[in-house]
Amino acid sequence: MNEQVRVRFAPSPTGALHIGGGHTALFNWLWARHNKGRLILRIEDTDRLRSTKEYEDTIMAGMKWLGLDWDEGPDIGGEYGPYRQSERLELYHKYAQQLVDEGKAYMEGPAIIYRVPHGKKLVFDDVVYGHIEVMSETLKDIVLIKSDGMPTYNYAVVVDDHCMDITYVIRGEDHISNTPKQILVYDALGWEVPKFAHLPMILGKDKKKLSKRHGATSVYEYRDQGFIPEGIFNFLAILGWSAGDEKEVFSREEAVELFDLSRVTKKAAVFDTDKLHYINQEHLKTMEPYERLDLVEPFWRETGLPVDDHSREYLAAALTLLGGRGRTTREAAHYSDYLITFDVVKERYDASDVDEDNRKILNLFFAEFLGLENWSIEEMEDFTRNWAKERELKVKNLLMPMRWAITGVKVSPGIFEVADFLGKDEVKRRLEFYNFI
Repeated sequence: MNEQVRVRFAPSPTGALHIGGGHTALFNWLWARHNKGRLILRIEDTDRLRSTKEYEDTIMAGMKWLGLDWDEGPDIGGEYGPYRQSERLELYHKYAQQLVDEGKAYMEGPAIIYRVPHGKKLVFDDVVYGHIEVMSETLKDIVLIKSDGMPTYNYAVVVDDHCMDITYVIRGEDHISNTPKQILVYDALGWEVPKFAHLPMILGKDKKKLSKRHGATSVYEYRDQGFIPEGIFNFLAILGWSAGDEKEVFSREEAVELFDLSRVTKKAAVFDTDKLHYINQEHLKTMEPYERLDLVEPFWRETGLPVDDHSREYLAAALTLLGGRGRTTREAAHYSDYLITFDVVKERYDASDVDEDNRKILNLFFAEFLGLENWSIEEMEDFTRNWAKERELKVKNLLMPMRWAITGVKVSPGIFEVADFLGKDEVKRRLEFYNFI
């Protein structure tokens, strides 16, 4: 067997790349890259009714979005191709016929079935789950070729993994029960068995198998919610694997360096959306301003904000002003909308909470506030603190109405930072609208 680490991700093109598939692809990618090996993308399209080229393309696009590149596959070729099972039928029939000729399999109409020998101990040492033994008499005879001429999963996967020189089979733990059957086929054909590493199941917070009831299931749904590839990548990496310390936020490069199959846990991983939000936000904070802008801008446009009224420099700076607020790019777009247009502020706030007595105080304060010669954060802060102290007023009673009038929200970056960013003329325009001056 090849000394170079060769792993494969083998999805069925019957839907988009879901979270479970993305998780498996990621762990294969990490092991290949950690060992400077190769990742093979193989399309298992023997389900002729449900498999489509569109889904195949969608899966590839989902992997690319996550940053998971492959070294061999149906789109780029390789010396072990073809990489679609539907194009490898001759190979499956060849080896099935060999087993028939050797008396290890039998025909039942057009189907070919492997005869499971009794009294055989099937043993394998799973990298994650440890030593596993199964007696062959607990298994039924194994269908190799179905009556429609298509191979079964447990047979085709053995032929493919052997012929593609796969050294590690890394897949979900629901395949553990398939492994003894596959070992029988390896043995029957006289082939070396690869190493197996089964990944823990992913559960929702209710400890039930992850499904649509827990929210989004495909990586595209998370993209559309405003999650970024780095956030999803990082989060999927820590589902069932630990870097060995308390560190949970890391780059792709760090993950590749730290990854080891020996640190994959048997315990089912819980898909904690709170943690996903936290990790995504941490990666958003460290993005380059214009890169972040490219991801946030579509969400501004989606809600009809006049993005084109501003320069790219202004828009990038507006997101930087947020100071990391917003767990997703969609939230960042929502939290910064008042920096794009005053219209959203007017929709949210009507100043009905300000009575006449308070309005008189605000009129006096803002008249002087807008007269400041040096429109700087420090100058605004010093002036406001002194003005309130002289009149024995609470600073917050001046600043909360100001925050509402300028942003239309209760929580924002420092209001003086916002005022400085918008400029004196725009702040005056907004305060005038509410008769605060």
